[in-house]
Parts: sequence; C-alpha cells; structure tokens
Amino acid sequence: MRITLRPLLRYQRTVDLVVAGVFGLFSIVIEVEPGDVGGNLGAFLFVGLMTAAFAFRRLQPGLALFLAWVGACVQMAFLRDPSPTDVVVFVVLYVTAAYGSRRVFWAGFASAFVGAGVASAYVVLRGVDGVINPNSLFAVLAVLLASGFAFVLAWVTGALVRTARRAAANAAAQRAAEEATIAEQERVRIARDMHDVVAHSLAVVIAQADGARYAAAQDPEAATQALSTISTTARAALSDVRLLLQQLRHSQADGPQPTLADLEVLYAQVRAAGVDLQATVDPAPDAEPPATVQLALYRILQEALTNALRHGADRRVAVQIAWHPDRVELTVRNLRGGAAPSTGGHGVIGMRERAQLAGGTLSAQPEADDFVVRAMLPIGAPS
Repeated sequence: MRITLRPLLRYQRTVDLVVAGVFGLFSIVIEVEPGDVGGNLGAFLFVGLMTAAFAFRRLQPGLALFLAWVGACVQMAFLRDPSPTDVVVFVVLYVTAAYGSRRVFWAGFASAFVGAGVASAYVVLRGVDGVINPNSLFAVLAVLLASGFAFVLAWVTGALVRTARRAAANAAAQRAAEEATIAEQERVRIARDMHDVVAHSLAVVIAQADGARYAAAQDPEAATQALSTISTTARAALSDVRLLLQQLRHSQADGPQPTLADLEVLYAQVRAAGVDLQATVDPAPDAEPPATVQLALYRILQEALTNALRHGADRRVAVQIAWHPDRVELTVRNLRGGAAPSTGGHGVIGMRERAQLAGGTLSAQPEADDFVVRAMLPIGAPS
C-alpha cells in the first residue's frame, strides 16, 4: 500500500524531526533501567515506535496512529507501566482529527474509545497482579471514565481545529470568488464603456468626414468646421479611451463618469454631425438623481443616438426624458428611421444590459415608420 505524505514546508519537517529526536532521547533516559536486559529491549522498542509516531504525526497521521497502536501493544506485551512517553497517544489522536483523511479521522475517533477501554483494562489488571478484584469495580469505572475523557478530549480538540481550518479555507475561497466576480463585472463595465465611447465617436467622425468631403469644393468653410468637429471628437474619444485603459491597469481607481450635465455636450456632438436633434425634458427632476441612474441614462442615450446616426435614413431624432418621483423614462425616436439596427446587435444588447443592471427595462423596435428606443430606470435602484 502506498503511503501518501502531507505537503509540509521544509522548516515544519525539520522542526518535527528535531522535536521527535529530543523526545526520543528524553524517553530513553526515563524508560531504560540499568541491568534489566529483557526490560530494556522492550523499552527500546516501545520508545522507538512512539518516537516514530511522534515524528510522523503531521506528515502522515494514519501511519502515526498505526505506530502508536503497535507501540502500545509492545508496552503491554512487555508488561511495562504507563509512563510520560504515553503522551504521544494524545498527540496522535489530536492530529488524526485535525489533519487526517476522512478514513483516518474516523479511525482516530474509534481509537479514542477502544484505546480507553484497553488502557483501563490493562492498568486495572496490572494493578491487581492479573486478577480482577470485585472490590475494585469503582476503580475500574474511574480509570475507564478518566482515560476515555482524556482520549476523546484530545480527538475533539483536533476536530475543532479541523473545522476552524476548513471554515477559514471556505471563507478565503468565497472572498477570492467574490473578488473575481467583481473584477469580471468591472472588466465588462469598462468594455461596455469602451464600446460606447468608440462607437459614438467614430460615428460622429465618419459623418463629419463624409460631409466635409462633399462640401470641400463648394463650401470650404463648412469643410473646415467639419474637420474641427472631427478633431474635437477624436481628442475627446482618445482621452476617454486612455482613462478606461488606466482603469484596466488600476481597477481600484474609478475615473469620472458622465452625468446629466454632459448631455448638452453629447447633443452638440450629434448636431454637429448633421442630425436634427430635438431634446425635451418634461417633467424635470425634483432633486439630483443617483449617479448610477445618471450614468445608465447617459450611456443608453449615447448608444441610441449613435445607432440613429449610423443607421437612420432620416436625420431627425427626437429625445424625450421624463423624470418621475420613482423612475425616469427615456424615449429616443428616429423619425422615419429607415434601416433600423438589428435588435440582436451589440449596441442594443449593451443598452439592455445597462438598463437591467440599473434595475430597469429597455425596448428597441420599429414603430410604424420609426425606430424607437424606450428605457425605464427606477430611481434609487441598486447598481
């Protein structure tokens, strides 16, 4: 049968061997009696087995339990009295419960009761020259209870340590899983922000570039203005991308997120790209909305306007925001939108995910000749 050793650090193995060696020398001094050849043979065997059990207690608890049982049998075979060397039994029972496998764990539990019975019987029989005296029944019960309590206490102490170690390991694993989940959610959020920033900025740049190309010959001033818009949009997108990349490198540092105050800048970029945008807010918010709601609203609106800019055949877009005490409703209508974006595209999926993370709902579908995005975000919902 192959014996599997528990993984221990080098200093742990060294400490165990050194302590076992010192224990063995101390036990030899106690057990050996000059001139008693037969008794000393039993002493050397008994001390050697107990020292080996002590040395292997953490490295292989099952082997340590076996050696301790063999040592106890040798002690009884040579009719040796109990001695301080027997403390190894308590140490071995402790480690079988604390570090042993499932089989060794229950073997130590059984050994605590069986060992208590064997030790009690041996002590009582040795004490009356091998004859059981009826008058010693109380002494037998007292020895049995005392040894049983001591053996079981050693095993139970190890079991408690085992439970504490497992609880600590489970707590560490749970913390690691939670940290991994948070990191993954953060990466998804950053990826979604990257998509929104890049998609919106490129849509504006493409629209301006196309307009500048057609206006270059007839209206140089319009072309110059378009190039200026392209430059401003690209610089803003580059700054946002650098910020997101910095968050990827240092996830603990959250950068500034868009708020309602940034909506006018977003509207200006879309209008500069040639979109006839009408935005209304009715009713207006009574108080400052939560930052999570503002961010979700901004990103959904940004993606909806980007889709209208990229896919809309008509350049007219109507945005309506209604702030209610318990929710905010957003409607983005691409008037006579023509080629609407697929409801399975990444942009629509991203908008729907943002709404769901904010505790709300989102729909994006054709209505008559228009393509309409409707979002509802509860105010005060968890992020």
